[in-house]
Amino acid sequence: MLSTKVKASSVTNLTDARYFAAWETEWLGFNFNTGSEHYIQPNTMKAIKEWVDGVKIVGEFDLQPAEEILAAADMLELEAVQVGTFAESATLQQLHAQEVPVIKEMVVQSLDELGPMAQQMEAQHSWVEAFLLDFYKNNIGWAELKAGGLSEFRLLAEQYPILISMDFSPEELLELLDELPVKGISVRGGAEEKVGYKSFDELDELFEAIEVLED
Repeated sequence: MLSTKVKASSVTNLTDARYFAAWETEWLGFNFNTGSEHYIQPNTMKAIKEWVDGVKIVGEFDLQPAEEILAAADMLELEAVQVGTFAESATLQQLHAQEVPVIKEMVVQSLDELGPMAQQMEAQHSWVEAFLLDFYKNNIGWAELKAGGLSEFRLLAEQYPILISMDFSPEELLELLDELPVKGISVRGGAEEKVGYKSFDELDELFEAIEVLED
C-alpha cells in the first residue's frame, strides 16, 4: 500500500503495467495521441488491460473533441480520461456530463504561471477529478519549486486536487509530500530494455519511500 495516490503515465508495455499494478497504483495511463512517442495502439492497450486488475485505466488524450474521447472511453472501457493543457472548458463539461472522470494536465512552463493557473483551475474544477501539474517536461525540480513558488503552490494544493509530475529523488518526494497537501504524484512508464525485461531500480526506491507496511 502506498501513502499517496500514484498515476502511472504513458504505459506502453505489459512489463510496466504489471509492475505498477503490483505496487497498487491508482491509475494506469495509456497515451492515445498519435503524434506522441508514447502512443499505444488501442488493441495493444486492450491486450495489456486483460493482464492487470485493481487499477483504474486512463486514456490519455490532448485536444481531441469530446465526442471522440467519449467514443474511445466506451469502446476501450476506460475508467477515466486525461486531457491536455489547452483542452477547452466545453470539452470538460461534456465529459463530466457523461460521468467520465477527467484528469486535466497542465504543463508548467515557469513558476510565474502558477498564478494564472489558479484562475483556470477555479473556472474548471467543477468538471475535473484532478489537475496534473507537469513540472517534469520543463525540468523544474523540487529545489526550484521550494525556492521560488512553494507558498503559491501550497495554496493551489489546499484548494484543488493536484497530482504532481516531477523528477524527484525519494528524499525529495518525502519532503514534498510533507510540505504540500497534494492528491498524489505521476510517474512515467518507459521502453523495455528487451522484451519482457527492464530495470525498475529507481522506481523501486521511490515506491519503497512511500510504502506503508501493513501489520
